[in-house]
Amino acid sequence: MPFRPPAILAIGRNYADHAREMGGQVDPNPILFMKNPASVIGDGQAIEIPPICREHGPQVDYEGELAVEIGRDCRDVPEEGALAVVRAYRAANDVSARWWQKQGSGGQFCRGKSFDTFCPLGEPMPAARVPDPGQLRILTRLNGQVMQDAGTGLMFHGVGRLIAMLSRGTTLLEGTIILTGSPAGVGSARTPPVFLKHGDTIEVEIEGVGRVRNPVRELP
Repeated sequence: MPFRPPAILAIGRNYADHAREMGGQVDPNPILFMKNPASVIGDGQAIEIPPICREHGPQVDYEGELAVEIGRDCRDVPEEGALAVVRAYRAANDVSARWWQKQGSGGQFCRGKSFDTFCPLGEPMPAARVPDPGQLRILTRLNGQVMQDAGTGLMFHGVGRLIAMLSRGTTLLEGTIILTGSPAGVGSARTPPVFLKHGDTIEVEIEGVGRVRNPVRELP
């Protein structure tokens, strides 16, 4: 049975450079969307592009991110000491079908982010072994070529602040995953765009945390 978190809370435009490349800007309040827990796959499993994600041309993109796994039910967590509720960190890929994210769902991100296999997560690294989640390097490689290379120190909302803000008046259940946002370098922002296709291999590596590496295949 694959890991199935009770919820996946994902943050958009949390890196200024990524916000700019996508035509937006960071926000003083986290831009929150959710992914279907059934979209989770592990290291080595295939990202599967279904026919629905090919109806409007190539559109499936990668987003390397740091994932935070909550270790206990918590609510109204103060920012100071918020890291104490973290059980583990993981490398993650917020795979995104851009047409469904932007045009196909009334401006709501969830549909384009929640197709089956669109949330690869690496193995958990215990939080005690990650001294500072704000000082990590994220590398995303497509077929061995570096596409994203940035530090988590560039996040507008750091891990502690995200936990504090997301838990205000809201219980974060044990096992909840928070995807903390992606830095610049995504495929849809490139000229020409670079979308995932059959036969590709996409890998997200975070120093001191681990990696998640997945082949890509198109479903008939």
